[in-house]
Amino acid sequence: MPGCGKTAGAEESGVCKTGEWNMGGQIQTDTEESGLRLLNRDVIKYIAMFTMLLNHAGHVFLTRGTLLYEIMEDIGFFTAPVMCFFLAEGYDYTRSRVKYGLRLFLFAILSQIPFQLALGQRGLNMIYTLFCCYLILVVMERVGSRTLQAGCVMCLILATVNGDWPIVAPLLTFLLYRNMGDRRKQAASFGVVYLLFAVLNTQNYMFGEQGDWTAYAVTHAALSGLGILAAAVVVLVFYNGERAKKGRHFSKWFFYLFYPAHLLVLYLLKVSLHNIYVK
Repeated sequence: MPGCGKTAGAEESGVCKTGEWNMGGQIQTDTEESGLRLLNRDVIKYIAMFTMLLNHAGHVFLTRGTLLYEIMEDIGFFTAPVMCFFLAEGYDYTRSRVKYGLRLFLFAILSQIPFQLALGQRGLNMIYTLFCCYLILVVMERVGSRTLQAGCVMCLILATVNGDWPIVAPLLTFLLYRNMGDRRKQAASFGVVYLLFAVLNTQNYMFGEQGDWTAYAVTHAALSGLGILAAAVVVLVFYNGERAKKGRHFSKWFFYLFYPAHLLVLYLLKVSLHNIYVK
């Protein structure tokens, strides 16, 4: 599987250069050649955390269907594709894939109650979906039979049906990992997932609670997926393949803890505001 090899240098520096495969079979990185590659992995993740916060705050405090609600929701659609990209990238050079998976599993459990309290949803949270994405990468690495691999991947994709970002996130993770090292194919992967996301959202807008008419539903769905395209631009054009030089340990755990913590804080704020309003 083409990707960033797990080398001592990668482990120590957190650098994962991506680019095109040259004729010698080696990665030809264009990181240094482009002045656009200004953002490291941690900066992009912090941006993703902020856009996720906007999305969830809109769900908690705003009325569904209002302009501000739609804007905040759509901005938040930047986050999941970024998570999928870094999950696919990080799988190849993490020091321990077992610990990587265990962290996702434990935080999926830890996040479930805050997820349900804050957003009022009965489904499973985003980290559960990312854990399924992780298992897809394990299958791609360890299952040799193409038929068995395809069957396992399909089952894991379907396992996200009751999760946050169902189908779309695991499919994107699969495509990104499969095409790791080839920016053009990864860009096409984002495009495929954007189209799928738009189609699914069109159905939601047409037959869901809003019941929009066809042309409006298609336009609405197309605009709602712009966060996916923005994520593609950021990770494929502006990402320099490196981690922040300082605060790596803090950032690592912050990204895990932020998800359940911000959901719990949003829920407590909602309850407090409700109590004040009632009084």
